[in-house]
Amino acid sequence: MTGLETLGFSSATAFASGLNLYATVAVLGLLHRFQVVDLPSSLAVLSHPVVLGVAIALYAIEFVADKVPYIDSIWDMVHTFIRPPAAALMAYAAFGDVPEAWRLAGGLLAGSVALTSHGTKASARVAINASPEPFSNWIASLSEDGIAVFLVWMAAKHPVLAIGIVAALLAICVYLLIKLAKFLRRLLDQVFLRPRPTP
Repeated sequence: MTGLETLGFSSATAFASGLNLYATVAVLGLLHRFQVVDLPSSLAVLSHPVVLGVAIALYAIEFVADKVPYIDSIWDMVHTFIRPPAAALMAYAAFGDVPEAWRLAGGLLAGSVALTSHGTKASARVAINASPEPFSNWIASLSEDGIAVFLVWMAAKHPVLAIGIVAALLAICVYLLIKLAKFLRRLLDQVFLRPRPTP
C-alpha cells in the first residue's frame, strides 16, 4: 500500500472499529483468509483461526447485547477502553514500513477516529434508551453493523476513496455529538432538577 492508501485503510477500519470492533476484525480476517484482499503482512494475523474464532464469538455476544436497552449502554461504556486502543494498535501495525514517528502518529489518529465514532454511537444509544419503544435499538444496531462492514470493505478495496467517506462520517458525528449533548443535558436536568413533591 502507498502512504495514502494506508491512511485510508487505517482511518476507515478505525471508524468501523469504533462502531463494532469484533465485526471489523472478523471481516478483515475473513477477507484475507479467503484471498479477497491482501492485508499488510503485519495484519495477516487477523486471519489466524484463533483470532477469527475469538472475534466471531465476541461479535455474536455483542450482536445480542447491542440490541437490549441499557445493556447496550453498559457494553459501550466498557468498550470505551477497548475499541479506540484496538483501532490505534491496528493502525500502528498497518503503518509497518514507515518511520516510527509516523506509525505512532497513525495510531493516534486512528484512535481518535475510533473514539469519535464510538462516542457518537454510545451517546446516541443513551438518547435512544430514553424512548419507551424497543425497536430503535435494533435499527440502530443493525445500521451500525452495516456501516462497519461497508467501511471495512471500502478500506480493503478502495482505501483512497474511504478517506472521503470517513471525513464525511466524522463531520456527521461532530454534528450529532453537538445535538446529543444538548439532548442529554436536558434529560439530566429533568432527572436531577425535577422539583420534589411536597409531603
